[in-house]
Amino acid sequence: MASVVLSEAEKLYIVHGVQEDLRVDGRGCEDYRCAEVETDVVSNTSGSARVKLGETDILVGIKAEMGTPKLEKPDEGYLEFFVDCSSNSPELEGRGGEELGTDIANTLYRVFSCENSVDLKSLCINPKEHCWVLYVDVLLLECGGNIFDAISIAVKAALFNTRIPKVRVLEDEEGTKEIELSDDPYDCIRVNVDEVPCIVTLSKIGYRHVVDATLQEEACSLASLLISVTSKGAITSMKKVGKGSLDPESIFEMMETGQRVGKSLHIALQKILDEEENLGTSRPKVGFLG
Repeated sequence: MASVVLSEAEKLYIVHGVQEDLRVDGRGCEDYRCAEVETDVVSNTSGSARVKLGETDILVGIKAEMGTPKLEKPDEGYLEFFVDCSSNSPELEGRGGEELGTDIANTLYRVFSCENSVDLKSLCINPKEHCWVLYVDVLLLECGGNIFDAISIAVKAALFNTRIPKVRVLEDEEGTKEIELSDDPYDCIRVNVDEVPCIVTLSKIGYRHVVDATLQEEACSLASLLISVTSKGAITSMKKVGKGSLDPESIFEMMETGQRVGKSLHIALQKILDEEENLGTSRPKVGFLG
């Protein structure tokens, strides 16, 4: 993961500020940086979104393609994740970027392994034979800290924007089944994102923990806790990263903070997504993708 080199004096300045609930950029310990969310930014996808969280820039595109259901779940569709860390950072070139991409993809698989996160049964077309497969491609454009949270926000926004064509299964007299795809581009089904979790990363700095850490704050943190939280505040998964250790009391405090911050994050994100959708197709598109 991209990192910065800080002197001991700079680290001490950051740590002391966190203890006083005053971070270098003026935020409190539980405050996120300003986030920019834009959906429907890539034309040849079923759904897409771009999220800028501070200096971190994420682009997500989703393609819905027909596939065969998995043997263990014959009446469900499924999601496939691919993460490309093509950041300008030299540390993310070659093998370093591949390892980080694999780690992020595995984390997303774990987050979405919860049964209720996405209604996979609605993606089934014909049990044991045909289903929709959602290929979620994540592109890390720029790394400015807290990439897991930014990616989870972008994935939820892209899923909200995803439109899947309606299909009908027709059967002739001989029992042969054919799939008929609707010609109407507006005749589609939407993915229900009400239970899709977002990741809240809590970084332990000194005796306190912060959310949405910058690269400088990540350099001062030896351990972080990734918590996936639903809009109702339910924790669906947790993952500890970093070389340092976390005591049980700190973990419980971080879980409580993650639930509280996660619920607020979902409310703010859903409000932005609803407002953008209400603007319709006439809304102005910003950024280089507009």
